[in-house]
Amino acid sequence: MGELKRTGLYDLHIELGAKMVPFAGYEMPVQYPMGVMKEHLHTRAYAGLFDVSHMGQVILRGDDPAGALERLVPVALKALADGRQRYAMFTNDDGGILDDLMVANRGDHLFLVVNAACKDADIAHMRAGLPDCDVEVIEDRALLALQGPAAEAALAQIAPVADMTFMDVAVLSSDFGDLWVSRSGYTGEDGFEISVENSQAAALAKALLAIDAVAPIGLGARDSLRLEAGLCLYGNDIDTTTSPVEAALEWAVQKVRRTGGDRAGGFPGADRILAEFDQGSSRRRVGLLPETRAPMRAGTELFATEDATDPIGTVTSGAYGPSIEAPMSMGYVTTEHAATGTIIFGDVRGKRLRAKVADMPFRPSTYKR
Repeated sequence: MGELKRTGLYDLHIELGAKMVPFAGYEMPVQYPMGVMKEHLHTRAYAGLFDVSHMGQVILRGDDPAGALERLVPVALKALADGRQRYAMFTNDDGGILDDLMVANRGDHLFLVVNAACKDADIAHMRAGLPDCDVEVIEDRALLALQGPAAEAALAQIAPVADMTFMDVAVLSSDFGDLWVSRSGYTGEDGFEISVENSQAAALAKALLAIDAVAPIGLGARDSLRLEAGLCLYGNDIDTTTSPVEAALEWAVQKVRRTGGDRAGGFPGADRILAEFDQGSSRRRVGLLPETRAPMRAGTELFATEDATDPIGTVTSGAYGPSIEAPMSMGYVTTEHAATGTIIFGDVRGKRLRAKVADMPFRPSTYKR
């Protein structure tokens, strides 16, 4: 596996008593002394600070970087306004998802944030597929996420963020240098992602943690928060074998890129993906609420009836939801079993247990619109 990397906040994590684990090639905090359950609930009630510096930060420059990037993603970027951000995904020739990412328009260039486990492959993919663009990997900046209902009040003590709304981006001056801020995150809460120079990252984190409402949050709570919000984890819930339609990510593909649109197709896997938009897919990502106290975790096979022999799908993520006070899962089932309210059965240690197909998010999101 090679030697694990460390983010610039590693020493601070140790100082805060974090339990460190391997994740995407890095040593990352899975929890702090507060514990996963309390960290989750603190983020929902107040504000949580996450180190996401392991993710890739990339600047894309060229004569038309948005138009160029549309060759690699099924998402409309040419009309993305200056100061706005959009969710996107790289697709492969088979219509599967290579990675999901965020794309921000910052005037004369695009700023991208890609997943840690995929960033080397993503950068190579962009350099091969976008010869008309300059792909600049940002190595000298850390990335923090501040999430929760108290996030705005906390960050407003550092930089002027009150006028930003969900998916806005801005470069803001602060005592910690220029901050590249987006009003976004992956918890279902209002919040921000903040790119800061490595040399200032620990000082910024300490300044935020000195605010009573803010606590450090690890990967454990980050996972249960994003699952309650119905958000995919790349490598678990989406991968090179799942299409955007199967993954229930149609909302991310604007009509202009679909059949009949002015810029329909033109991205890898378009034949399959556009056909699934028109005709449907054979399987579908769904939410599941197990009718037990125990979660149905990743890998649990799903069946249409208690005594069926052939599975209809598999759980890809599962955990206990502290905010909904119930177990929750997401996974893929055949489309005929994907309707909300359908009862299916998960095979848990040889027992067939009931679960109900449910809408996601499991808990309403609270983004600032």
